[in-house]
Amino acid sequence: MVSNPFIIVYFLGILIGSIIRVKYTKPYKDNKIKTDHKTIIDKILMTLPGIGMFILPLLYVSSSWFDFAGYNLPQWAGWIGIALFVLMLWMLWRSHYDLRSNWAPSLQIMENHLLVTHGVYKYVRHPMYAAHLLWGIAQPLLLQNWIVGLSMLVTLLPLYFYRIPREERMMLDHFGEKYRNYMGQTDRIILPMRKLK
Repeated sequence: MVSNPFIIVYFLGILIGSIIRVKYTKPYKDNKIKTDHKTIIDKILMTLPGIGMFILPLLYVSSSWFDFAGYNLPQWAGWIGIALFVLMLWMLWRSHYDLRSNWAPSLQIMENHLLVTHGVYKYVRHPMYAAHLLWGIAQPLLLQNWIVGLSMLVTLLPLYFYRIPREERMMLDHFGEKYRNYMGQTDRIILPMRKLK
Protein backbone atom coordinates (compact mmCIF):
# COMPACT_ATOMS: atom_id res chain seq x y z
CA MET A 1 0.00 0.00 0.00
CA VAL A 2 2.83 2.45 0.85
CA SER A 3 4.19 1.96 -2.68
CA ASN A 4 1.03 3.60 -4.05
CA PRO A 5 2.25 6.90 -5.58
CA PHE A 6 -0.88 8.79 -4.48
CA ILE A 7 -0.32 7.79 -0.85
CA ILE A 8 3.35 8.81 -1.12
CA VAL A 9 2.31 12.22 -2.51
CA TYR A 10 -0.17 12.60 0.34
CA PHE A 11 2.46 12.09 3.05
CA LEU A 12 4.97 14.23 1.17
CA GLY A 13 2.30 16.95 1.21
CA ILE A 14 1.92 16.57 4.98
CA LEU A 15 5.69 17.07 5.31
CA ILE A 16 5.68 20.19 3.11
CA GLY A 17 2.61 21.60 4.89
CA SER A 18 4.30 21.02 8.26
CA ILE A 19 7.45 22.84 7.09
CA ILE A 20 5.33 25.80 5.96
CA ARG A 21 3.53 25.93 9.32
CA VAL A 22 6.75 25.64 11.37
CA LYS A 23 8.45 28.37 9.34
CA TYR A 24 5.64 30.85 9.99
CA THR A 25 5.13 29.89 13.64
CA LYS A 26 8.37 31.62 14.66
CA PRO A 27 7.18 35.18 13.87
CA TYR A 28 3.97 34.37 15.78
CA LYS A 29 5.93 33.24 18.84
CA ASP A 30 8.00 36.44 18.71
CA ASN A 31 4.83 38.57 18.67
CA LYS A 32 2.84 39.74 21.68
CA ILE A 33 -0.85 38.89 21.93
CA LYS A 34 -3.08 41.90 22.42
CA THR A 35 -6.43 40.12 22.77
CA ASP A 36 -7.23 36.43 22.93
CA HIS A 37 -10.67 35.10 21.92
CA LYS A 38 -9.98 31.37 21.90
CA THR A 39 -12.24 29.06 23.90
CA ILE A 40 -12.10 25.45 25.00
CA ILE A 41 -14.32 24.63 22.00
CA ASP A 42 -11.69 26.21 19.73
CA LYS A 43 -9.00 24.03 21.25
CA ILE A 44 -11.06 20.87 20.80
CA LEU A 45 -12.09 21.71 17.23
CA MET A 46 -8.49 22.59 16.31
CA THR A 47 -7.33 19.06 17.22
CA LEU A 48 -9.94 17.26 15.10
CA PRO A 49 -8.42 18.03 11.65
CA GLY A 50 -5.09 16.67 12.90
CA ILE A 51 -6.83 13.34 13.47
CA GLY A 52 -8.37 13.47 9.99
CA MET A 53 -5.27 14.61 8.12
CA PHE A 54 -2.55 12.69 9.95
CA ILE A 55 -3.56 10.10 12.58
CA LEU A 56 -6.13 8.16 10.54
CA PRO A 57 -4.02 8.24 7.34
CA LEU A 58 -1.04 6.96 9.35
CA LEU A 59 -3.14 4.10 10.74
CA TYR A 60 -4.42 3.48 7.21
CA VAL A 61 -0.94 2.80 5.83
CA SER A 62 0.42 1.01 8.90
CA SER A 63 -2.47 -1.38 9.63
CA SER A 64 -5.31 -3.27 7.99
CA TRP A 65 -7.98 -1.71 10.20
CA PHE A 66 -9.61 0.27 7.41
CA ASP A 67 -9.23 -2.23 4.56
CA PHE A 68 -12.96 -3.03 4.62
CA ALA A 69 -13.78 0.57 3.59
CA GLY A 70 -11.50 0.78 0.56
CA TYR A 71 -12.59 1.72 -2.95
CA ASN A 72 -10.85 2.07 -6.31
CA LEU A 73 -11.01 5.14 -8.49
CA PRO A 74 -9.58 5.50 -12.00
CA GLN A 75 -6.00 6.71 -12.10
CA TRP A 76 -7.03 10.12 -13.46
CA ALA A 77 -8.91 10.77 -10.18
CA GLY A 78 -5.64 10.36 -8.28
CA TRP A 79 -3.95 12.84 -10.61
CA ILE A 80 -6.74 15.33 -9.97
CA GLY A 81 -6.12 14.73 -6.27
CA ILE A 82 -2.42 15.55 -6.76
CA ALA A 83 -3.29 18.76 -8.65
CA LEU A 84 -5.67 19.83 -5.85
CA PHE A 85 -3.06 18.96 -3.23
CA VAL A 86 -0.41 21.06 -5.00
CA LEU A 87 -2.87 23.96 -5.23
CA MET A 88 -3.64 23.49 -1.52
CA LEU A 89 0.05 23.64 -0.59
CA TRP A 90 0.55 26.78 -2.67
CA MET A 91 -2.46 28.43 -1.03
CA LEU A 92 -1.29 27.37 2.45
CA TRP A 93 2.17 28.82 1.79
CA ARG A 94 0.87 31.98 0.15
CA SER A 95 -1.61 32.77 2.92
CA HIS A 96 1.12 32.39 5.56
CA TYR A 97 3.55 34.41 3.44
CA ASP A 98 1.09 37.27 2.97
CA LEU A 99 0.16 37.37 6.66
CA ARG A 100 3.67 36.94 8.06
CA SER A 101 3.69 38.28 11.63
CA ASN A 102 -0.07 38.92 11.52
CA TRP A 103 -0.77 35.18 11.58
CA ALA A 104 -1.99 33.50 14.75
CA PRO A 105 -3.09 29.88 15.10
CA SER A 106 -5.93 30.87 17.42
CA LEU A 107 -8.48 33.67 17.52
CA GLN A 108 -6.01 36.33 18.61
CA ILE A 109 -5.18 39.91 17.77
CA MET A 110 -1.46 40.60 17.94
CA GLU A 111 0.22 43.84 18.92
CA ASN A 112 0.66 46.02 15.81
CA HIS A 113 -1.80 43.74 14.01
CA LEU A 114 -2.37 44.86 10.43
CA LEU A 115 -5.32 44.08 8.19
CA VAL A 116 -3.79 42.18 5.27
CA THR A 117 -5.66 42.76 2.00
CA HIS A 118 -2.92 42.06 -0.56
CA GLY A 119 -1.72 38.87 -2.22
CA VAL A 120 -4.21 36.04 -1.98
CA TYR A 121 -6.16 38.06 0.62
CA LYS A 122 -7.11 40.47 -2.14
CA TYR A 123 -9.52 37.81 -3.39
CA VAL A 124 -10.38 35.56 -0.43
CA ARG A 125 -10.72 36.49 3.26
CA HIS A 126 -9.83 33.03 4.59
CA PRO A 127 -7.39 31.35 2.20
CA MET A 128 -6.01 29.06 4.92
CA TYR A 129 -9.46 27.59 5.45
CA ALA A 130 -9.81 27.36 1.67
CA ALA A 131 -6.49 25.48 1.54
CA HIS A 132 -7.67 23.03 4.17
CA LEU A 133 -10.97 22.52 2.35
CA LEU A 134 -8.96 21.72 -0.79
CA TRP A 135 -7.04 19.23 1.35
CA GLY A 136 -10.33 17.66 2.40
CA ILE A 137 -11.43 17.38 -1.24
CA ALA A 138 -8.08 15.96 -2.44
CA GLN A 139 -7.74 13.42 0.36
CA PRO A 140 -10.43 10.95 -0.82
CA LEU A 141 -8.88 11.05 -4.31
CA LEU A 142 -5.45 10.16 -2.91
CA LEU A 143 -6.41 7.89 0.02
CA GLN A 144 -9.14 5.80 -1.52
CA ASN A 145 -10.96 4.73 1.60
CA TRP A 146 -14.41 5.81 2.77
CA ILE A 147 -13.31 6.44 6.35
CA VAL A 148 -9.79 7.79 5.93
CA GLY A 149 -10.44 9.60 2.65
CA LEU A 150 -13.30 11.66 4.08
CA SER A 151 -11.80 12.09 7.55
CA MET A 152 -10.19 15.48 6.90
CA LEU A 153 -13.36 17.01 5.51
CA VAL A 154 -15.52 15.57 8.30
CA THR A 155 -13.16 16.81 11.04
CA LEU A 156 -12.61 20.23 9.42
CA LEU A 157 -16.22 21.28 8.83
CA PRO A 158 -17.16 21.72 12.53
CA LEU A 159 -14.13 24.00 12.98
CA TYR A 160 -15.02 25.93 9.83
CA PHE A 161 -18.65 26.54 10.81
CA TYR A 162 -17.82 27.44 14.40
CA ARG A 163 -14.71 29.52 13.95
CA ILE A 164 -15.05 31.64 10.80
CA PRO A 165 -18.05 33.67 12.05
CA ARG A 166 -16.25 34.25 15.37
CA GLU A 167 -13.06 35.24 13.56
CA GLU A 168 -14.92 37.72 11.40
CA ARG A 169 -16.65 39.20 14.47
CA MET A 170 -13.21 39.59 16.12
CA MET A 171 -11.84 41.35 13.03
CA LEU A 172 -14.88 43.64 12.85
CA ASP A 173 -14.47 44.52 16.53
CA HIS A 174 -10.80 45.33 16.01
CA PHE A 175 -10.71 46.93 12.54
CA GLY A 176 -14.28 48.22 12.33
CA GLU A 177 -15.41 49.79 9.08
CA LYS A 178 -12.12 48.95 7.38
CA TYR A 179 -12.84 45.24 7.77
CA ARG A 180 -16.52 45.69 6.84
CA ASN A 181 -15.43 47.31 3.55
CA TYR A 182 -12.95 44.48 2.99
CA MET A 183 -15.75 41.95 3.51
CA GLY A 184 -17.72 43.71 0.77
CA GLN A 185 -14.84 43.27 -1.69
CA THR A 186 -14.03 39.58 -1.03
CA ASP A 187 -15.68 36.23 -0.46
CA ARG A 188 -14.99 34.02 2.54
CA ILE A 189 -13.20 31.06 1.01
CA ILE A 190 -14.15 30.74 -2.67
CA LEU A 191 -12.38 32.77 -5.33
CA PRO A 192 -15.27 34.57 -7.04
CA MET A 193 -15.17 34.55 -10.82
CA ARG A 194 -16.68 38.07 -10.94
CA LYS A 195 -13.48 39.44 -9.39
CA LEU A 196 -11.33 37.86 -12.10
CA LYS A 197 -13.14 39.55 -15.00
